[in-house]
Amino acid sequence: MLDKMKQLWEMKRKMDEIKKELDSLELSSEDNLVKVTITGSQEVKRVELKCDPAATDKAKLEASLADTVNRAVRESQKAAAQKMSALGGIPGLA
Repeated sequence: MLDKMKQLWEMKRKMDEIKKELDSLELSSEDNLVKVTITGSQEVKRVELKCDPAATDKAKLEASLADTVNRAVRESQKAAAQKMSALGGIPGLA
């Protein structure tokens, strides 16, 4: 039982380490209208408009922003999955 507790504490330590890495990781997604920068923890850090909003169709700008944010989120999910796969499982806990 003590061995399993040690494994759980080690897993928690590794997860905390991965969380810190994801918090500091920044990923960007962009198109010709906007650029979105997001952390590996999916916190939006920056949204940059690469066009003049007054001269751009509102619906087109909104769609571009939504698509760009969604791409950034997918990239952060992939990064998180790669980091979490390094954890593997906990042997003997099943």
